[in-house]
Amino acid sequence: MADPSPERRAVIGTELARAGRDDVAILDDLEAVLAAGVDGVVLATPPWVTPDLAVRAAQAGIAVLAEKPVAPSIEDADRYRVLDADQRARIQIGLTYRHDPALDKLRTLIKDGALGRPLLVRASIYDEPADGDPAHDRLITETLKHGSPVIHEGAHVFDWLTSLFGGPGEIDDAWALTTRPGLAAPNLIGGRLTYPGATVLVEFGWYTPILPGCVLIFVGDGGLATLDGGSFGLTVELAGRPLQRYEFQPDRATRCFDRQAVRFADLLAGGRAEPSLDDGIAALITSQRLQQLATSAGTNR
Repeated sequence: MADPSPERRAVIGTELARAGRDDVAILDDLEAVLAAGVDGVVLATPPWVTPDLAVRAAQAGIAVLAEKPVAPSIEDADRYRVLDADQRARIQIGLTYRHDPALDKLRTLIKDGALGRPLLVRASIYDEPADGDPAHDRLITETLKHGSPVIHEGAHVFDWLTSLFGGPGEIDDAWALTTRPGLAAPNLIGGRLTYPGATVLVEFGWYTPILPGCVLIFVGDGGLATLDGGSFGLTVELAGRPLQRYEFQPDRATRCFDRQAVRFADLLAGGRAEPSLDDGIAALITSQRLQQLATSAGTNR
């Protein structure tokens, strides 16, 4: 494990000791990790530093699992252009929740036409409350300097939608709102997009004291599917049929990270990256275009 911060390295050491692990090296930079002869790296890093680290690791010939988004902007994502095709193919993006079985079920319902077509989709994605914790406040206000919530949360949502509907969306309109002075970017932002067979209304929100619920709703002439954004519990109501509830085990984070780890093991063994760097960049393109449209006429549109 590696971290440039002495304070975080101390925390890592404490956690490892608590777990009885004395077989894990604690290093201070990526070069030391690469010099150790590892087969792959997991980058749990802010998006404004991820591109450089991912490129250095890929050029060293190892597999990379990089946290989303792949960069804070398309301009920053240009850093990946130095990679050749083989190096790009060794980068997997941590769009973790794409792997959830609830999305598999939704994909089947949409493909089979059980919900009808066209669909109206509402995606309300809220996270990161203004909870008064100084450390958390610093983290979020710093992150907002590198883009609005759509840049960070849209990485997941636009990847889900592209996966569910078989293609990218076209942005029809957008809006943004800043709820308190001094923030570097709007903390509430959203828009309307058209996907193959669906109209999608999205809204993303950070940094209000009380956050609305996080939910995705799919409604059409055949029925209604509701995905809880916290648990990924899925409720399906089809016309003329009893309501069905799908609860998957273990909890969402554990099952998704486990599936992601399996896919990374496949990549280490010579398989393909899923999701790929191209998938991550595609989601970033949609996120940035929506942000640009939403803020083109000022903070509030």
